[in-house]
Amino acid sequence: MRALGRGGQTSTREVAERRCIATGEVGPKAGLIRFVVGPGDEIVPDLAGKLPGRGIWVSADRAALELAVKKRLFSRSAKRQVQVPEGLVDLVETGLARRVTDILSLARKAGLAIAGYEKVRGMIQAGEAVVLVQASDGSARGKSKLRLPPEEGTTFDCLTADEIGLSFGRDHVIHAALCNGGLTTRFVEETTRLSGLRGKIGATGPGKDDGIA
Repeated sequence: MRALGRGGQTSTREVAERRCIATGEVGPKAGLIRFVVGPGDEIVPDLAGKLPGRGIWVSADRAALELAVKKRLFSRSAKRQVQVPEGLVDLVETGLARRVTDILSLARKAGLAIAGYEKVRGMIQAGEAVVLVQASDGSARGKSKLRLPPEEGTTFDCLTADEIGLSFGRDHVIHAALCNGGLTTRFVEETTRLSGLRGKIGATGPGKDDGIA
């Protein structure tokens, strides 16, 4: 499992690996999405990794998932004909986004996450921020004013301002940050998977007001 050490540095322990049915590459489970064959022989995303049954693994990457659907690789891996739900890739993306915003909300309630330009800047200056979250639809100029020190911590821009806002009970949030903690590690893992599904979509989109969110 990937963990954040002091200063946001990542530390690694021996982790289980799985092979992606689309790319053939082997990697840590945290970087892949697990599927199982559910009732009616339908493919079901197991985002929490807890559903019973033999796992079918695909890299957390939109192109890999689309290839698995197009080439009917789920049936090949299951060694029988299975049904793939309509819009599976979007279904997975929506599910991951919900998990990410839920974890961010829990981190806020635990005192690990804050929002707003001035608060985020203060956390960075104090050396406490290990994760910086900036809205994909925030202006590039506004976001460029907040940066984590090189090679310290992780920065994400795959969430929209509305999605970040959901976690903080606000209409929209442009800037957020997290300090070290168990929920922060979970946030990094889940948001890394969501980034793979979204790529850089929205990174250069129209900016919103850069006042304190």
